[in-house]
Amino acid sequence: MNILDWNQLGNTEQTAALRRPALAQSGREGVVADIIAKVRSGGDAALIELTRTLDKAERNTLQLSAREIDEAADRVSDELKAALELAINNIETFHRAQLPVSIEQETSPGVRCELHFQPIEKVGLYVPGGSAPLVSTVMMLAIPARLAGCQRLVLCSPPPINDAIIYTARRCGVDAIYTLGGAQAVAAMAYGSETVTKVDKIFGPGNTWVTEAKRQVSSGVDGAAIDMPAGPSEVLVIADEHADADFIASDLLSQAEHGPDSQVILVTPSRLLAERVNIALEQQLALLSRADIASQALAESRTFICTDLEQAAVISNAYAPEHLIVQTADPRGLLPRLKNAGSIFLGAWTPESVGDYASGTNHTLPTYGYSRTYSSLGIADYQRRFTVQELTPAGLQAIGPAVELLAATETLDAHKNAVSLRLAKLEKQA
Repeated sequence: MNILDWNQLGNTEQTAALRRPALAQSGREGVVADIIAKVRSGGDAALIELTRTLDKAERNTLQLSAREIDEAADRVSDELKAALELAINNIETFHRAQLPVSIEQETSPGVRCELHFQPIEKVGLYVPGGSAPLVSTVMMLAIPARLAGCQRLVLCSPPPINDAIIYTARRCGVDAIYTLGGAQAVAAMAYGSETVTKVDKIFGPGNTWVTEAKRQVSSGVDGAAIDMPAGPSEVLVIADEHADADFIASDLLSQAEHGPDSQVILVTPSRLLAERVNIALEQQLALLSRADIASQALAESRTFICTDLEQAAVISNAYAPEHLIVQTADPRGLLPRLKNAGSIFLGAWTPESVGDYASGTNHTLPTYGYSRTYSSLGIADYQRRFTVQELTPAGLQAIGPAVELLAATETLDAHKNAVSLRLAKLEKQA
């Protein structure tokens, strides 16, 4: 990777060096809008035709039958099922601990306020297809949905759906599996069809077509909400002179192999370490089955040489990575300085891969700098919260005059009158 001295760059150059590769969206908006319109007007017939045209798959039905699901599950090895079970148990344990507790508080005598939580009724889970069967994505999306209490979970994935994805979906409580991918899958979940359930919110990663479709359906009142904005996968590693260069290289490559538009960053005060990491990258890259993809990602990636770890934290906060790995002598000591990251991995023995699969945290994370304002996926994303208030007559008499004055200040006479009428009635009764 290209090695840059952070302190030799001007402000403009630093900003440019932290910039992600541009997302190519030109021309996609219109094409995606056309796909969504076809799905809304044509329903199942349009979805079957789009699947035939775009995914080159011939199916006369959209939903997998119980028999197809059972047969796929039978083809999954016992060894893989055991590995999935370990991951599912850890993910369930961590996410169950996130379940919220209702709040009841008397803010002043006779004034009771409450906070309650309600699961989103119907959710759609999108699992990308392609060369990698993303069973981990199924777990990360379905497990918190089920724990949150969502009543219906539907999953879309491009055909042919890998057996392991089908088995994992069934194991994690998915109610229906549809052989749909791309923008048409998002449209089907957002607006429904004769077969596909219309959902209230859509979760899951995808390519730029899926991302654009999620953006469009979330902008209309009759569409569906989405989990978070999405971009290519990324990792930033903070390392000191004590770090293991081979470990760092493996972590960088584990993200670089996601796609040519992924980006990986190393920030370190040690130029010697940076050079050793570059050597390790070359050695490990040659052994990867997805070496061509990783090489393209590395071309848009870089190493920054900084003054010290405090400056490394500043650089990381400015970049706001999806994944942040800290390989230093005292990684937890740096944690209070780290503000913007989707998920943080502390120490040499915590590769990013464990968070992707089995540590228990969720791997659906804000990318492209969105970790400044968005959070990792969790139970809260599958629920909505609402408040309740209840006043006694004495409670209204205590705060009513203040409400009258505040309403009058805003010249909202009806607001004031709703209180004044009640206070007058109480005074008359007294």
